[in-house]
Amino acid sequence: MTKRVLTTRENLPGRGLDRLSEAADVVAWPGTGKPGPADLAALASGVSGVLALGNDPVDGALMDAAGPTLRVISLASMGFDNVDRAAAAERGIVVTHTPRVLAETTADLTFALILAARRRLGPAGASLAEGSWELFRMHDYLGLDVHGATLGLIGYGQIGRAVARRAHGFGMRVLHHDPYAPDDELSASVDLTTLLAESDIVSLHVPLTAETRHLISARELAAMKPTATLVSTSRGGVVDEEALLHAVREGRMHSAGLDVYEREPMGAELSPLVAEEHVVTLPHIGSATEATRAAMVDLAVDNILDVLAERPARTPLPGSPAVPGASDGAPIDTAVGATGARP
Repeated sequence: MTKRVLTTRENLPGRGLDRLSEAADVVAWPGTGKPGPADLAALASGVSGVLALGNDPVDGALMDAAGPTLRVISLASMGFDNVDRAAAAERGIVVTHTPRVLAETTADLTFALILAARRRLGPAGASLAEGSWELFRMHDYLGLDVHGATLGLIGYGQIGRAVARRAHGFGMRVLHHDPYAPDDELSASVDLTTLLAESDIVSLHVPLTAETRHLISARELAAMKPTATLVSTSRGGVVDEEALLHAVREGRMHSAGLDVYEREPMGAELSPLVAEEHVVTLPHIGSATEATRAAMVDLAVDNILDVLAERPARTPLPGSPAVPGASDGAPIDTAVGATGARP
């Protein structure tokens, strides 16, 4: 009998959904916005798999609505804070994500944010668009150099290392803080206190967990240089946005570049950070290229097809089983390092 799979979107980049439809009966949420838990639960009965995006709610209630047939939850995302991992483990459900395929693309955007924030590209471009560029003045839109600066990476996994490779092209000194990543040819491992004190640019590359929520708060911001830039392409909850807003407004740091936020999507209720002249804000587009988004969907589909064919999942979450029922109903070890990898 053909198995049923729930997808949280009717259309996704690439041909991944077409491939999934050839192997399973696909039930897609028909809405155009972000589905709520009740929307997905109403469609979930009897499904064997769920394909979700990184901000779709996947909780125990959805798993129960699917029932005992549910074998795999596949995220077209590297982040996984939207999934109740303990609930999945108790039910023996495999949970997968999409590492590797988005690392280089996200590193590109990280560097775009570094350059835009340090060189004040937003205000400069706005003055041109507004028709207010009427005179060349030496002191207008002065930024800070990126070449030769010290870059501090919090989290040194696939994306962090990709950013480090780019930094060397700019002649930067690179430091990283990650308890599971020693020195290598690209970067020196240091403690968090040293990284914050010595870095001109601090870039975040950690998953959102109980341990990393508000990892960057008022105390950490105060430990950074007043000329420092904070960049985040990880997860919004890693940064205390209220503390960041105060630090920027009070001139206690130079700038910030953000692609992720505590509340996503924002809609018309914008975060005050969006209006700040020294903060560059983007709508979570770290992986947004045609090729990368299609590759993410393809990997998510491959994980579903593998599990439904009784093969191990290709990219289960860190610490999670690759086959259904492997945890025997016991909660899995959810401890992860700063990169999202288990120690």
